Amino acid sequence: MKKVTYVTGNWAKILSARQILEPLGFEIEQVKMYVPELQDDSIEEVAKFSAKWASDKLKCDVIKNDSGLCINALNGFPGTYTHYVDDTLKEDGVLKLLDGVEDRSAYFIEVLAYCEYGKEPITFKSITKGTIAKEKSGEYGWSWDFIFIPEGEEKTLANFNDDIRFKYWNMDGYNELANYLKNK
Repeated sequence: MKKVTYVTGNWAKILSARQILEPLGFEIEQVKMYVPELQDDSIEEVAKFSAKWASDKLKCDVIKNDSGLCINALNGFPGTYTHYVDDTLKEDGVLKLLDGVEDRSAYFIEVLAYCEYGKEPITFKSITKGTIAKEKSGEYGWSWDFIFIPEGEEKTLANFNDDIRFKYWNMDGYNELANYLKNK
């Protein structure tokens, strides 16, 4: 079984990686560590930088993830600044920014950067489309779950428990990474 190190403190990311990659013979090891974050408007560039840095530091193959909420009416904001906006403006601040705005379309982009030790990283993307609600609702999840309505639904993610909520996330990036690793 080939070991791949996933550098994250997020249990949901580890769960997703294990569900897809372990049946293919890849052992997912979690490492939680400080990784400097490149200041860039591209989620893909941030993920690649972090993966390369972590791979060089740990001297092994790693997966590093970066993600962001992109709101079309705000020209893709918060994007790479999603974590900062979550800490400062929070969901209520984003709702105020969209007050009176008709176009509430949005998407989450998740970029998985896979870096073999000594090589340049490659990336795989998942995009989950939806809209931003006009008000917070629900009792499950955290953060953006209270205002993000996945495509095809009428309620925010926070209205669905963990078992159901995670089914709304697009997993294309994980599946593409799995195919890449399987075919190596």
